Amino acid sequence: MGGERVSGVRVFSATKAKEREELGDVVTRWIRQNPGFRIVEKVVTQSSDREFHCLTITIFYQEA
Repeated sequence: MGGERVSGVRVFSATKAKEREELGDVVTRWIRQNPGFRIVEKVVTQSSDREFHCLTITIFYQEA
């Protein structure tokens, strides 16, 4: 993360297809609701097993 300090981490995760489709909107809404946060890093992770597919978006941020 380039050596920048973070003051918080927010994790968004979804396993159901509808939730995965809406995850981007959920993240965007959270960013808009927190204008005092500066995004330092984003990590997108996808994992799955025989039954479930999980999408996780992790946001590292600094408070202004």
